[in-house]
Amino acid sequence: MEQINLKAQVRKTTGNGPARVLRREGRIPAILYGPKTDPIMLSIDNKEFEQIAKKASIGSVLLKLEIKNGQSGARSAMVKELQTHPVTGQYLHIDFYEVDLMRKINAMVPVTVTGKSKGVEDGGILQIVRRELEVFCLPTAIPESVEVDISELEIGGAIHVSEIALPGDVELPEDVDFTVITVLAPKVEEVVVEEEELAEGEAVAEEGAPEAAEGEAAPADEESKGD
Repeated sequence: MEQINLKAQVRKTTGNGPARVLRREGRIPAILYGPKTDPIMLSIDNKEFEQIAKKASIGSVLLKLEIKNGQSGARSAMVKELQTHPVTGQYLHIDFYEVDLMRKINAMVPVTVTGKSKGVEDGGILQIVRRELEVFCLPTAIPESVEVDISELEIGGAIHVSEIALPGDVELPEDVDFTVITVLAPKVEEVVVEEEELAEGEAVAEEGAPEAAEGEAAPADEESKGD
């Protein structure tokens, strides 16, 4: 992976107020740190960073920070943390982590699918369980993506991380053989048929008052008065 140049300026002010001023000026507050690096407060041009973020997964991009205003030279770094506004998506703050180009690091790489699954052609549903994989390699060897061929994947089948071929000296740091992609069986909709049955001899609602049953005593006459 080639390094992407990104210009940075040293900033001397901290806090929410100065950070808001920077954002209004079209810049993003940032910080650079690492195992052998004293923290450096920076600011980045928002439009320049946005163009880089559109091209690839920002967590796997190797950057060459060209720092101005007192800090000489360039620093190789990656984005460790990117804070964004939950509603507007505006970039709020960036944590850059300086890396040694001669030491292997962990990086998250997106999974891309190639081919057309036999199971999908038969009506199955493709499910990508892991959309990113963590790899362990030199910063310059980080792949842009991990390609997975699903052509032979049938309904009920799955591709595990141990079955995925990785380029060059790229390794997977985890020992667990987890599922990356699978094809699920199509959902069968249950059709419920409701049948209305009338019991034989069901009485129909009678109109008016019920008639007296045969043999039922009629109301008694009033007793005669006197003899």
